[in-house]
Amino acid sequence: MLGTATTLTKLRTRSVVAVRRAEDIIDLNYVGLIVATVFFALSVTPSLVPRDWLFQGLISGINAALGYGLGCVLEWLFRLWIRPRLKFPAPPTWVRYAVKSAILFTAALCAALMLVQSARWQREITAMMGMESTTTSAYLRTGLLSMAVGAAVVAVYRTLREIILFLARQLNRWVRVPRELAPTAGFLVLVLFTVTVFNGVASRAFFAVANSAFSVRNDYTSQHAVQPVRPERSGSPASLAKWDSLGFEGRWFVSHGPTAAAITSVTGRPAREPIRAYVGLESAATDETPAELAVAELERTGAFDRKVLVVVTTTGTGWVNSMATAAIEYMYGGDTAIVATQYSYLPSVLSFLADRGKAATASKQLFDAVYEHWTARPPQSRPKLLVYGESLGSQGSEAAFDGLADLRAKVDGALWVGPPNSNRLWQQFVSRRDPGSREVQPVYADGLVVRFATDSADLARPGAEWRSPRIAYLQHASDPIVWWSPDLIFSKPDWLSEPRGADVSSQMQWWPFVTFWQVAADLTNAQGVADGHGHRYGSLVLDGWVAVAQPPDWTAELSDKIRAQIEAAEDYERDIK
Repeated sequence: MLGTATTLTKLRTRSVVAVRRAEDIIDLNYVGLIVATVFFALSVTPSLVPRDWLFQGLISGINAALGYGLGCVLEWLFRLWIRPRLKFPAPPTWVRYAVKSAILFTAALCAALMLVQSARWQREITAMMGMESTTTSAYLRTGLLSMAVGAAVVAVYRTLREIILFLARQLNRWVRVPRELAPTAGFLVLVLFTVTVFNGVASRAFFAVANSAFSVRNDYTSQHAVQPVRPERSGSPASLAKWDSLGFEGRWFVSHGPTAAAITSVTGRPAREPIRAYVGLESAATDETPAELAVAELERTGAFDRKVLVVVTTTGTGWVNSMATAAIEYMYGGDTAIVATQYSYLPSVLSFLADRGKAATASKQLFDAVYEHWTARPPQSRPKLLVYGESLGSQGSEAAFDGLADLRAKVDGALWVGPPNSNRLWQQFVSRRDPGSREVQPVYADGLVVRFATDSADLARPGAEWRSPRIAYLQHASDPIVWWSPDLIFSKPDWLSEPRGADVSSQMQWWPFVTFWQVAADLTNAQGVADGHGHRYGSLVLDGWVAVAQPPDWTAELSDKIRAQIEAAEDYERDIK
């Protein structure tokens, strides 16, 4: 018996030593763990679009790390200010370990239960959007990934802390900074170095590398993009903008789209060959601007003699929405001209960070150049002048105008799709919306000039009177590009305070920091949803064009035929591009 008791004592002692060594290595803060668990639980609550386990794991890991850091700060403040004033002895070792074990068990249990509930929420969202649902077992992988991400973030923080302490020791030793002030001085040195590097050398290097990488794709030509032969297209043998200079998206844009024969086959009416003018980053000569070359292309093709002239602001890579351009071409029997220019190699997300100024500048230069030539013609012989932009393109397109009065004085209509929350004019209209109207479906000045639509029926509201020129915004309640804003960090938005859109979960709540990261993660999957939700507007662009610039001989039957055609073309393009 004595030997058995001695053995048990040795095992217990060794176990305690092993646990203490593990604690020393991991250095787990249990208050931080509690707050991290709360942040993790909040992060798996519903957001705007469905999230698979991978994206959820990444965002939840970051949120958990933020919560862990906050918990560490709270625990440090407790030890510094409150604990010295409490007059009770420290609990026995076994009590401390029992509490720690209970915290670990409870944290793991809460995380598992929240993941099970989160899988249910995700299935509700996918059902609202008509998408395939996830399974609970698959979604549980989120927990493991979140642990890995959270641990990595904490490890980075601890590495930075060690760097700061190292700098503090060096400052104390060589510069004679007082020991009490040395950590603060070390922190400031690290911050100054980081800001200098990332605002200067690192940021320039990153975007230079990104430009170089994406310029490789820009040089690539899809096997399904064939140089046009019709003179109405840029890149043709008759064009001033050479085929090889148009970039990937430009070559795709001019080599596709309906021909006169295709338009006639759909509408049953005689059609003209549509004009598509496009200028790539490498199209213009050194002594001319892309806008000047674009106008020269319009003049060469006789664009100013058409019924409709559309100035399109592209997204970052130079992409133009095929459905939006084809829709207007079918509507007007090909008696149209569409012009666009490329201003960046970068995709929209990176362009938003690095090239927002370029988008605004390029858009204004193009519109001003077109407008100058357009106004030089007699009023009775001018084409209808329209502007279009989607996502970052809508922001650039807006920037061509000083305000609503300037916009209405210069154009015959504007259609902007999926506008980012930072759009200047959009913000003005939404913030000044009529009392009682929701942020997701605002009414501005009784809808007399500007209207917002989630679906085609919205374009008919609030009333029949919609004065020309008409301005329309297409925006989904579940589009994170429309609703993401840094303001989400600290303030609850109206679109969560007011009655929600039909495809936004009633269980979605606002939490400081957490909601910001959730919607930020949604940006990466804004188009990974079904048409009619998120950043997928589909053939709603046809309804937008009809509302803004309806031809005089328009019929519902013709609308149905064109919708079927552009939806089929979009499906085909998605498969081959």
